[in-house]
Order: sequence, then structure tokens, then C-alpha cells
Amino acid sequence: MYQDVLVPTDGSDGTREPLSHGLAVADRFDATVHALSVVPDGPFGADGEAAIETANRAVERVDTEAQQAGLETVTAVERGVPHEEILAYVADNDVDMIVMGTQGRTGLDRVLLGSVAERVLRLADVPVVTVRSTGDLRVEDATAAETIAREEASHEGYDDVDVRDEPHRTSASWIVPVEADGDSLHVHVDAVSGEARVAGSGGPD
Repeated sequence: MYQDVLVPTDGSDGTREPLSHGLAVADRFDATVHALSVVPDGPFGADGEAAIETANRAVERVDTEAQQAGLETVTAVERGVPHEEILAYVADNDVDMIVMGTQGRTGLDRVLLGSVAERVLRLADVPVVTVRSTGDLRVEDATAAETIAREEASHEGYDDVDVRDEPHRTSASWIVPVEADGDSLHVHVDAVSGEARVAGSGGPD
């Protein structure tokens, strides 16, 4: 029934539950997962490389989760008015369903994400599933994420584990770059559950 499922993401906490729901739908119908992040123009827009980097991390997170679930993925980063770019992507890529969040956790994120979801719901020609974020964060700072990442790498059998760069958070998950026994790895730490997994390597020899 559904062959292409779009999960718009801005990397905020409010996209965690929609991502899980979108992957479940895609898995049920063996659909391709499309991850789209839009860097907004206008008064709330963000300029510079930092905004593009955040958008790339957001779609990378969806791609990682989808691959872990054995699903095909397509990722894209666009710049413009978010709801317009989402609707244009749907039309250009024959998307069958949109799964998206209705709010960020606080303040401006809540207002902007809610406004985008409302416009997409009203204007889309395909089914739109909206998912409200409900999870509170357990891992709120980079130091805690680093500690969990070290423990997870050690649990996987690595002995010499060093954090090689500042952890960054997207979609309620921390991504912690580490150097372990000569391997460059990423440890993904779920900010809600505190669970972690090592990505980018099959494990130590």
C-alpha cells in the first residue's frame, strides 16, 4: 500500500517519536524511508554552515536508524519555507505517506514545528500521520553521554576508549565520536532511555 514514507526532521527532540513511528510503518509495508530536513528561510531562518550541518546530522540520524532496521533510505536537505519544501518533496518523489511531529520540547521549537505540521496537514494530498512527543530526556548533557558511550564501547570489548570530538545531539539522541583500540567509531546514546550502541564497526578483533 505504501512504498515511500517521508519523515521530515529538524533534529529536535520532537522528531524522535515520529521517526520510530515512521520506521514501523515502513517496515510493515517494506517501504523506502525518505528523510528530509529543511533549513528555514525568513525571520526564523538560520544562516551559515552550522544550520546546514545540523540538518545533515538530522537526516543522518534517520538514515542510521533505518539501516539498523534493514530499510532502504533516501536523504535530502533543502532550504526554504519548511511546509512548502515538504510538499514539493512529496510531489517530486511520489511519497505515499508523511509521518511528522507536532511539536518540539519548548519555546520556539514548539511553535514552529506545530505550525509546519498544521500547514502540511491542511495542504498535503497524501496521508499525514502526526505524532506528539511525550518522552522526557534522561541524558541531558554531553558529559553524561560521554560516560555512557565509554561504558558501551567497553561492554563491546574495546579496552582503550577516548572521546575524540564533542558529542552532538539530534532527534533526542547523542552521537559520541570515539577512538577505540585504533578504530574511529560513533556511539549512539538514546537521550530518553539512556540505551547505547556502537556504530561504524563490527567490533574489535
